Amino acid sequence: MKTYEKPLRFLSTVLLTIFISMPIHATAEPKGKLIIFHAGSLTVPFANMEKIFEAKYPKVDLLREGGGSTKMARMISELHKPADIMASADFKIIDKTLIPQYADWNIRFASNQLVLCYTDQSRFAKKINAENWYKILERQGVIWGHSDPNLDPCGYRSLMVIQLAESYYKIDGLYDRLIANRPKKNIRPKSVELVSLLKTGNMDYAWEYLSVAVQHGLKYIKLPAEINLGDYKHDDFYKQAKVKVTGKKPGQSITRTGKSCTYGITILKGCPNPEAAGAFMEYLMDSKGGLKILKEMGQPPFIPCRVASEAMESKLPAALKKLVEIKN
Repeated sequence: MKTYEKPLRFLSTVLLTIFISMPIHATAEPKGKLIIFHAGSLTVPFANMEKIFEAKYPKVDLLREGGGSTKMARMISELHKPADIMASADFKIIDKTLIPQYADWNIRFASNQLVLCYTDQSRFAKKINAENWYKILERQGVIWGHSDPNLDPCGYRSLMVIQLAESYYKIDGLYDRLIANRPKKNIRPKSVELVSLLKTGNMDYAWEYLSVAVQHGLKYIKLPAEINLGDYKHDDFYKQAKVKVTGKKPGQSITRTGKSCTYGITILKGCPNPEAAGAFMEYLMDSKGGLKILKEMGQPPFIPCRVASEAMESKLPAALKKLVEIKN
């Protein structure tokens, strides 16, 4: 053997050993634009997550667009807007609108509940409580509203709460009377738009998620668990509420059925920046990361996050499998 072959062979062995010992998941640092479409009710917590995430990954520019979850999903499925991640206030929207064509899986990561929001300026602000709220909304001159059921889950959930109240309080015709006292002009595209109307005194009461009320410093009436859509243990009672909304095509309609408020999130198929999307999902699903922020902002997270089946879990990126449990 020639004298120079030994050091070369030794060097090759060392390099091969180093290569084999390197973690197979090692990838380059995420960079570039990360586009997230999300429910309007996630605007404040996602804004906080954006700052922390970009500080951790300075080469990533996180771009968010918030709005009614139905509208956001349709921007992907109908208008084919490019996006990496979709986070919905109703996980069923991802199931029905995006899977299987635009997404493979759906992770449930947080819950919420409906509350009736108001301010000190609201009519009868000093008299309203959890026992008489529906009597206040019936009064002439009281201006109240909710978001558009066709665009925003908070909209159809608001109507569900009123339907459930009629059944829970055993008051025939309550739903019709309340809706008769709410002109269509009081329906806004997304629930967060109602916040400014409340704060400027242009609306007395508005249906919102508890998290939105907490984040914006609004007063609110907390309703019984049987009607607030916040407790999965009451799903059997919730399912009696049904709201018809527009379907995927003009002239079509679908019926939404009452169910506890559960948020879902997915990475879209063929997304522009899968590396950054995966990194954000890992941060969001961390009990000391995004889930902690949600909890601090009045939006109880699922720890660990949930997927519906083993089949869905099998489709998750490897890094996310360890952060979920299978729970229907």
